[in-house]
Amino acid sequence: MDVGNLTTVKEFILIGLSDLPEVRYPLFVVFAVIYQVTLMGNGTILLAIATEKKLRTPMYYFLANLSLLDIFCPSTTVPKMLENLLTEKQSISFIGCALQLYFLVALAGTEVFLLAVMAYDRYVAICFPLRYTLIMSKVRCAQLTAGTWAAGFLNSLLHTVFTFRLSFCKSNQINQYYCDIPPVVALSCSSTYVAEMVVLVVGGISGFGTFLITFISYIYIISTILKIQSAEGKRKAFSTCASHLLVVCLFYGTAIFTYIRPSSTHHSPARDSLISMLYGVITPMLNPMIYSLRNAEVKGALRKVLCHKTSFMT
Repeated sequence: MDVGNLTTVKEFILIGLSDLPEVRYPLFVVFAVIYQVTLMGNGTILLAIATEKKLRTPMYYFLANLSLLDIFCPSTTVPKMLENLLTEKQSISFIGCALQLYFLVALAGTEVFLLAVMAYDRYVAICFPLRYTLIMSKVRCAQLTAGTWAAGFLNSLLHTVFTFRLSFCKSNQINQYYCDIPPVVALSCSSTYVAEMVVLVVGGISGFGTFLITFISYIYIISTILKIQSAEGKRKAFSTCASHLLVVCLFYGTAIFTYIRPSSTHHSPARDSLISMLYGVITPMLNPMIYSLRNAEVKGALRKVLCHKTSFMT
């Protein structure tokens, strides 16, 4: 059977928010504001790190990459969602869906790898403070960062290829407000075994592997902090990794709640889509707030940036 002849779908219909027509304009305003806050918050973090010499360390170098991801990731889905809410068009082309899925999975995967690298950075800083600058050199940081981005995009390429090589000749209605692997695969009229196994094996190995690195790093970090004699020393040591730990918990918590929570017949597709926005929309907005509120150096740099902008405007 010629697989190419079976793929007759030219566009997909994103029906994730279609059963909430009465609140589409309020939702448009809410998510437009959230998106703007996300861009401004992460952009300000990037500006602070770029302009403040004290923040040119490995920890803030990785934080700058996290802010970039938190700008790019919602940018793959939110503009299209806002267009659909405003126009009620709801459609996305086949190529557009493939590109959206590719970049979304790539950026989310890169963030998973980056959070593991950031956990390793905090592990070295807390457990081997005297060797920190030697271990986390500029070359090592660049290598780790390049590796996270390469791993995320190569991983996504694999998933995207195996997803869109399927045949789509049934419904073209995606039960989500963006193109994601599970709802797209569910529309296939050919065998989805290989695509599902790629998600299970490759996604499972990479996801569990990075989680394990993060988890083990924090076991060593916490055990080292508990051995510190003074309360002030414990407080200072914990403050260096508290923000990252909160971001890790937020990321994995919303991801688990989005993808692993049990399905319920009492939930409409639109409400399930709104819940999934915790993962793709809310988290990128909260990350810069966590780092700016929990980190004295970032707060100081942000005050300098804002004061400089104020004096420039006056």
